[in-house]
Amino acid sequence: MGYDDEDLKVLAEVGNYRFGSIMATLNNDHVTAPAHPETKFDEQKFLSLLRGSISLTRDEKWRIIQSIPKLSQFQIDELQKILEEEKRKFAELSPKHLLQLQKLEQRHSEDWKDLQSLTVQASARQDEQQKADEIRKQLGL
Repeated sequence: MGYDDEDLKVLAEVGNYRFGSIMATLNNDHVTAPAHPETKFDEQKFLSLLRGSISLTRDEKWRIIQSIPKLSQFQIDELQKILEEEKRKFAELSPKHLLQLQKLEQRHSEDWKDLQSLTVQASARQDEQQKADEIRKQLGL
């Protein structure tokens, strides 16, 4: 297959791991794209590509999600192409990079889980605020 000794050593070390396999075990639960009436795209595919990016930080991913309503169709399409290209390029790297990629992907998967938790917390705070506002309204405050 054209693998050198270093490739074979790393392949033995990482076992069945291949780039993208860690992120593939995650989902997009609790992370939703805000309404975007000016653009059309597969939200779940977009979020999955974003989730799989190891070049963006958790905060950058959050900012991208929040900016979706402000993005043009061209910007959405280009961002999706960039994310697809990143995924493809990392998957094509030599096996000698798999150990480093595995560590990066694991760290970014924890970031995605953290992002999911943050969105659940933000939603809960919003629900609490709405309930408090309703109570105040009922009390005439």
